[in-house]
Amino acid sequence: MRDNIFTKIFRLYVDGFRSMKVGKKLWAIIIIKLVIMFAVLKVFFFNETLNTKFQTPEQKSEFVLDNMTNKEP
Repeated sequence: MRDNIFTKIFRLYVDGFRSMKVGKKLWAIIIIKLVIMFAVLKVFFFNETLNTKFQTPEQKSEFVLDNMTNKEP
């Protein structure tokens, strides 16, 4: 039976990951850092201010447009 190209690629990565010693720890550190980074980004940069202040999409878009186009010194 002939293997699919995706199966071959998957097996290549699985076998390579199994034979790693230090790499597993490094990948764990990378994943932990990404989770922390996205959690911080979500809290500080993607807040829900517009959803709490305005009910309709028109009100939200008007608020954003006004804030982006008004130049205050």
